[in-house]
Formats: sequence, C-alpha cells, structure tokens
Amino acid sequence: MRVVIVGGGKVGRKLVEDFTNEGDNIVLIDIKNHICEKIEESFDVMCINGSGTDIEILGEAEIKKADLFIAVTDNDEYNALCSVMAKKMGANRCVARVRNREYFKQLDFMRDALGINLIVNPEYATADEISRILRFPVAINAETFAKGRIELIEFNVGEDSALCNYALYEIYKKYKIKVLICAVQREGKVYIPNGDFVIKGGDKLHITASHGDLTKFMKEIGIIQKKVRTVILIGGGRISFYLAKLLIESGMKVKIIEHNMSRCQELAEYLPKADVVCGDGTDRHVLEEEGIDRVDSVVALTGIDEENMIISMYAKSRNVDKIVAKVNRLSFADLMENTGIYSIVTPKNITANMIIRYARAMKSAQDTEMRTLYRIVNNKAEAMEFIVNKESELTSKTLSQIKMKENVLIAAILRHNKMFLPDGNSTFEVGDTVIVVTTHHLTTLTDVLA
Repeated sequence: MRVVIVGGGKVGRKLVEDFTNEGDNIVLIDIKNHICEKIEESFDVMCINGSGTDIEILGEAEIKKADLFIAVTDNDEYNALCSVMAKKMGANRCVARVRNREYFKQLDFMRDALGINLIVNPEYATADEISRILRFPVAINAETFAKGRIELIEFNVGEDSALCNYALYEIYKKYKIKVLICAVQREGKVYIPNGDFVIKGGDKLHITASHGDLTKFMKEIGIIQKKVRTVILIGGGRISFYLAKLLIESGMKVKIIEHNMSRCQELAEYLPKADVVCGDGTDRHVLEEEGIDRVDSVVALTGIDEENMIISMYAKSRNVDKIVAKVNRLSFADLMENTGIYSIVTPKNITANMIIRYARAMKSAQDTEMRTLYRIVNNKAEAMEFIVNKESELTSKTLSQIKMKENVLIAAILRHNKMFLPDGNSTFEVGDTVIVVTTHHLTTLTDVLA
C-alpha cells in the first residue's frame, strides 16, 4: 500500500515507524528540512521537504497513486486543506487530524462536505481510553469489542494472588466463569498461553470476557472492584475537557486543577458541573487542600511528562486507589508501567493505532472485515475484531481442524448477541464477530492459517 504522510512530528514519526513495520511504501512531506533529514536517517522512506498544500509537492509525492493520505500536522485547517487537495488530485482515502473542540461538534458534516474519510481527534480518543480505564479500575488498561459487549483488560498478578502457581486449565476448572487469559507478559516476554501455562506472581495478564463475567471473576479471585466516584484531573487542557465531560455524564464527581486563570474560567463556563480550581497541581499543599486523600482517582494530564510522573508518585504515596498518567516519551512510559502501579496513556500511540486500524481495514478481504484493532503488551501483540461476511475455508471446519500459526488465539466469538469462549469443536459462521489475539500482524481472519 502506498501511504503519503504530511507532518513529521510525534504522531507523524510514529506513523512512519508503524507503516514501515506493516511493509507499506511511505512518502513523508514536511515543511521543515531538519525533520525530513532525521526521519530519512532513521527509516527507509522517501521524504520531501515542502508544503502539503503545494500542488507541485503533492505531484512529486505521486499523490494520484496514494492508497492512503494522512495529514497530522499541528494545524487543523492545514490538515483539512491538505486532505481536500489530495482527494481532488486522486488519493484513494484521506485521514486528517483535527483537534479543535468547535470542529469536533461537526465532524460528520466535515467528512461529508470535505470528502475526508477519517477525522481523528487525539485528545478525545485519549480521554475515551482513560474513561474506560476508570470504569474498570482494577485494570491497568481496558479495551472493548463488539460495541462494548466484550472487554479486554490488563492487570497485574500479585505475589499473593489466588492465581499464582496454577495452570490455566486448573483456573478455568476451579472458577467455572467464562473468561479467557489470552496473553501474558513476563520479564519482558510475551506469551500466547495454552491450558498448561502456569501463572506466576509479577505476570501481567490480558483477560477477555463480558463485563459481568470479568467483574464476577475478579471477586472470585479476591480482588475487590471499588467503583471510581470522585476524580481529580491535574491540568486543564483538551484531554481534561473531554474526559471531564465523559466522566460527568457517567455520574462521577470531577475536580480540575489548572494553573492558568483564563483557562479555568473557560472550563468553568463549558463544564458547569465540574469543580474547577485555579492552582498548581504539582504543589502537594494544593493537592492536600483540594482533597487528594479523599478521592478515588487522580489523572495527571499536564503537558510535561516529568510533572505527570511526580504527581502520580505523590498520589500513590497518599494511597489513591487509581492513578492514570499521560506520558509521551516511551522510555518514561515503560519505566512507569514496570512499577505496576499506574495506568499510562500515550496520545501519539492512541492516534497512530486508530489510523493503523483504519489502514488494516482497508486491506481486509471480502470474506472477513476488520472492525477493531488494539496493540497490547507494550505493542508486542495485537487484539483484533473481525466480522465473518461470507462462507470461506474457515467456515467449513471446526477450530481443531484448522491449522493455525503459532501464537494465535481465538479469544471469543459473538453470535446472535451472545458471547462464548471457543473450544476445538467451535466453528465460524457467517455473521460472527471473532476476537483474535496474536503476535502476528493480521489483515484478515484467514491470515491465522499456517
């Protein structure tokens, strides 16, 4: 697939890396020459120094041959204009990053009027991910499939956990709850486990099930699911705005601490149900005065990674149950995740994953259609949702008769709005939603075949 990307910032660079790993043909356009030089040094891609609104530059990028055009600069209007021009010059599909809150209200109109196939708002996508984490607070991360009917959560196994030293088949036999442990991270390695795999303290598990079965399973293994009812958001940027709106709509009580007075006034105007405080959220005295000892969750969303890390560590010292931090640098994200204490969100990864998901869906064959893709276990594995559209070689056999690649697990099947965990006698039927967890890059469900 030929992909043209305009903008070589954090998101653009991540997309170059991801599409290179996908094996696609990449062209990057950026107005800053030093950015082009850096990306050319790191990746085997074609870089063009110039503007994405310049017809000659777009012609040099052979835009009429582009399967996918992506504009991810910091300027919303520029991204939209680039996309419109690329579409008119023959690009097949166009994606634009649009962050302005006013534009967010009219995304459907913009898509139809401008002919942009996908509009991505990184801040809203990040807020949505955080809201899912807070709805299932025992999880480090939480994802959903099949319009929320199936959940995939990540959580740490403590040294005294009821799961320690048991094989998976023993766990399933003991608890008799419809959950599936579909990926395990241990000492930096990723395992797609079979029934004989033994759980150890310190493991990170990825478990899929319905929300009700997950909640029941957590109670059975002795993990008390305390609902998050009160949240402090540190930093009043776009993510905080969208997140506060989502949390208030779900019934949570939200306090935002922001140091800029004019921004506080704006937040108070648009979020009348939130408690907006003008103060320094990195000052422990301010946090104590605003009740950090009495809240269920703290979410650190300032624009500086180091501040978010310090806030998170202080919140942990005050025994806050659920802590989420926004971290952009992957080295910091890995450092914090290794403590097993915090949930980490990285907006550039969330944005890149949304676009990669869209690109994979473009490549999907007619017999199966990809609907959802999540990178899990520090991007070392993927969880995907496919829809079976028609009969194929997969629908004519039971799972035990299908020879699959190693490290592929069929995690769940949704049929007629009922979820079940498949076994060797299960089959795929037209209309099924199929969840696959694997270390391979899949485009269609038939890619599971060895």
